[in-house]
Amino acid sequence: MKIYSVTDPEFKAYGRVVAGMEAAKAEILEALATTPLPAATDYRAEEPALQELPAATEVSEHLYGGMPVQLGWCNGHNTKLNCLEYHRDSEFNLGTEDFILLLARQEEIEGGKLDTAKAKAFRCPAGVLVEVYATTLHYAPCHTDPAKGFRVLVALPAGTNGDKPEIENKGGDDAYLWACNKWLLAHPDSAEAAAGAMATLTGENLDIAGLL
Repeated sequence: MKIYSVTDPEFKAYGRVVAGMEAAKAEILEALATTPLPAATDYRAEEPALQELPAATEVSEHLYGGMPVQLGWCNGHNTKLNCLEYHRDSEFNLGTEDFILLLARQEEIEGGKLDTAKAKAFRCPAGVLVEVYATTLHYAPCHTDPAKGFRVLVALPAGTNGDKPEIENKGGDDAYLWACNKWLLAHPDSAEAAAGAMATLTGENLDIAGLL
C-alpha cells in the first residue's frame, strides 16, 4: 500500500486542504495539545477546551456556513483500518502531529459490502487543516510515529456521533446506522463488529505498521 499526501492529486476525490484560518488553527492546536494521549485510541465528540474557543465560531461560520458545530478529538495510537464510517456532512481534521487517514469512497460500496483493497492511505502534515468529504469513508487516524501518537481535531455538525435514533429499519442505509449521523461498515475482526456493527468490510483488515 502506498501512502499518498493530502497535497497529492489523488486526494482530490476524497477531500481538500483548507487554506487560511491561520489564527484559528493556531488556537485550536494549542488547546488540542493539552488533550489526553491514550495508549490505544479514544474519541470525544465535544471537548470543552476546544468548544469554548473563539475559533469554534470561525469553524461554524467559515467551514459550515453558520451551522451549529461540535469540536472534539480522536487521539492515541493506531495503525489499523478496523472500520469505515460516513456522515451526511464533511468532517474537518487538524493534527498536532502528522497523521494518516485510511479512506475509501461511498460509491465503492457494492452489494452492501466494500473490499478493503479499495482503501487508500493519505498522510496529513501537522498543522494542516483538511476537509474529508461527506461521501468519503473514513475512521480513526493512524499515527506516523508511535512515540508521538496523534491528536486530531474532529469538527462535525452538532449532535453527530451522539445516541443512535430509535428508528425502524426500512432498508437502504438503515442497517449501517450506528449513531446519530454515523453510518458504519465494520471489519469482522474489529471490536465494533463484535459489539453488533454490520461486518460489511471484506478482505484484509489493513494495518500500515509495516509501512512506517
